Amino acid sequence: MRFTDYRTFKTAIGGKLLQLEIGKVCEMANGQVMVRYGDTVVNVTAVASKEPRPDIDFFPLSCDFEEKMYAAGKIPGGFIKREGRPSEKAILNSRLMDRPLRPLFPKGFFNDVQVVATVMSVDLDAPTEIAAMIGSSVALAISDIPWDGPTGSVLIGMVDGQFIVNPSLAQREESSMHLVVSGTKDAIMMVEAGANEVPEETILDAIMFAHEEIKKIVEFIEEIVKEVGKPKMELDLYKVPEDIEAAVREYAEDKMRTAIQTYDKMERLDNMDAVEAETKEHFEEIYPENGKDIDNVLYAITKEQVRSLILDDEIRPDNRKRTEIRPIWCETGILPRTHGSGLFKRGQTQVLSIATLGPLSEAQTIDGITEQTEKRYMHHYNFPPYSVGEARPMRSPGRREIGHGALAERALIPVLPDEEEFPYAIRVVSEVLSSNGSTSQASVCGSCLALMDAGVPIKAPVAGIAMGLIERVEEDGSSKMAILSDIQGMEDFLGDMDFKVAGTAKGVTAIQMDIKVHGLSKEVLQQALQQAYEGRMHIMKEMLDEISEPRAELSPYAPRIISMQIDPDQIRTVIGPGGKTINKIIADTGVKIDIDDTGLVYIAAPDMKSAEAGMAEIELLIKEPEPGEIYEGKVTRVMPFGAFIEILPGKEGLLHIS
Repeated sequence: MRFTDYRTFKTAIGGKLLQLEIGKVCEMANGQVMVRYGDTVVNVTAVASKEPRPDIDFFPLSCDFEEKMYAAGKIPGGFIKREGRPSEKAILNSRLMDRPLRPLFPKGFFNDVQVVATVMSVDLDAPTEIAAMIGSSVALAISDIPWDGPTGSVLIGMVDGQFIVNPSLAQREESSMHLVVSGTKDAIMMVEAGANEVPEETILDAIMFAHEEIKKIVEFIEEIVKEVGKPKMELDLYKVPEDIEAAVREYAEDKMRTAIQTYDKMERLDNMDAVEAETKEHFEEIYPENGKDIDNVLYAITKEQVRSLILDDEIRPDNRKRTEIRPIWCETGILPRTHGSGLFKRGQTQVLSIATLGPLSEAQTIDGITEQTEKRYMHHYNFPPYSVGEARPMRSPGRREIGHGALAERALIPVLPDEEEFPYAIRVVSEVLSSNGSTSQASVCGSCLALMDAGVPIKAPVAGIAMGLIERVEEDGSSKMAILSDIQGMEDFLGDMDFKVAGTAKGVTAIQMDIKVHGLSKEVLQQALQQAYEGRMHIMKEMLDEISEPRAELSPYAPRIISMQIDPDQIRTVIGPGGKTINKIIADTGVKIDIDDTGLVYIAAPDMKSAEAGMAEIELLIKEPEPGEIYEGKVTRVMPFGAFIEILPGKEGLLHIS
């Protein structure tokens, strides 16, 4: 059977062949592409519902990154032997797909849209997330779904000061930067980065370097669209009737402007709710069937008034200046039985982070399609409903919580001590106690405090800040904008950018940037990074006033871990037949023992005395008898010619009858 609509398009990215196959499979989807990058193969589909979803005021987009174990030649573990819930990596990649796509859909478009990227073959030297992101752009661009793309995406590494596009696995392991950038031909749409204290100037250069590659990818996709793209579907975009909009604006604009200008979040929300309730009551008889329309006009008024106050009057909702940081409060050691704790409060955002230390055997085992490793540092972020004054069911962590935890984890990994220096598995949990914006960066700060309180010898303190943007196009076509430091909840919700930057005094360790406009220029990024650095230094000073360096001693409730090196040939001696020897040491001394293939032994115990007792037992096992030494032993056998005496564990000597 011939595929009459089948097309293949090829180009090179980062020295590897990118091949896009269209029209062969998934013919029921609105748009589809099979992405082959190196030997990585990802099938991407885009599907939209034929009708808008009724009674909603948001765009229902879902992006799913599907990992299939067969792609890596593996059979799933466990009893069921099939893929289950998505891994953390898959969830993070789903978010990477979503973030550059979402701002480019038309306002008022309420049809369900689903983009699915299914990984079918894995080449560790060709990043699966980049293949999925490019495929998402192609699938939407060639489909009949309205979307103002295409976008391009690349991963940038840096080895020996040189930027590398989509680095290989070996290069990624050596790289001091892991930077994912998405954008259109004209501007940057999304940035996600982890870095080893890289200066802001280098980060900006890397983003601009990435944009040059993105332009080539976008031009390549545009040529594909010209050849195989479908006409876009006719839109029936939601729009508020003009008479209703004019009436509600006249009645509520001034009232809402006054309500917004309240420092306290809860009081401000109460004032705004009162204006909304009063407005709805006023129009209830006039427009009884148009409650949704009135809600949307009130939202538009709120957004316009907040933005107008910031741009025209230079007044933020809590009366701060554009670069001003909210009041900060830090406290450590507030939970007596934990290994380390740090409370970080910035304005009405409050996060409590708790550090727990354990033996390396308690590290998380990762067995995915692109990695098989152990994660020594784990960071978990919790956002309970009470943190925003709501009552709703408690659920397992969602994508947002997993993403924020991963961001904080990425921010702190570069400053953690090496395993040899500090042989502990580390888990930090950030509990959001109160939220008014920038909780992920408060988690970074609180977690740094908790690690220092726990006595973890971090290389440098880390602080984080979230930057915002308000931008308005004037009647003459010019742009008026304000870059805001330390955004609060309303500025995040109603603004155009959420640009999170974490790092040390030396440089950046993590970045996450999301926008709601059609892209950012180099100048905006440069100013945002500079303001972020200044704000970060202010925050770090407040943190160091509370705890200037890691505590010299671990908590008395933290395990004590010591290490020793033995000859790899002696590992079997320590373990014994069927684990008999090592299990006896564990039972006798109450320790945990981990031995790696190089003969490095880690001994964990509740206290140092027990750890040293465990080490002494192992030293006895591997000790070799020395001539001239006097040993006290146990007679194991008596023979006519003498007695055999065990002078060391597993080692006997003959005492001759002569």
